[in-house]
Amino acid sequence: MSSNGSDWKDLYSKESELDEGFVSPEEPVLFYNEIVIDHFTNPRNVGEIEDADGYALIGDPSCGDQMKLWIKVEQGRITDIKFKSFGCPGAIATSSMCTLMAMGKTIEEAKQLTDDDIIAALEGIPAHKEHCSLMGVNALQEAIRDYEQKHSAGVGR
Repeated sequence: MSSNGSDWKDLYSKESELDEGFVSPEEPVLFYNEIVIDHFTNPRNVGEIEDADGYALIGDPSCGDQMKLWIKVEQGRITDIKFKSFGCPGAIATSSMCTLMAMGKTIEEAKQLTDDDIIAALEGIPAHKEHCSLMGVNALQEAIRDYEQKHSAGVGR
């Protein structure tokens, strides 16, 4: 922590104080906005659902991120959703936002969610971190597929 009372979150924020005379580098800089920082430091819907109707485990081998996602479905609508994630701030924040956006939606509505929807809801993430937004959406889609497979198997019995 610096002597002016700032903390580690300031390192990732556009509002951080910069030394006078600072020249922005030609390459992109890793800046997270306040919404992303909030979802990273206080992720929503973290946990597991023991009797989940759908489950997914996905990972991104290029960066080592991994996510588990559970959904509970009643009358074709997502009534509960939880996740656990191992990843960078972008991966955790986008996964958190994805769960908020999917909660309460019908299965068909949730299938329409895209990574662009997640990025827009977070009001943007650094361009070189946009691949992180795929993790939450991919896990959601996989959990829905798992639910549909279990549901169709159960209907045919």
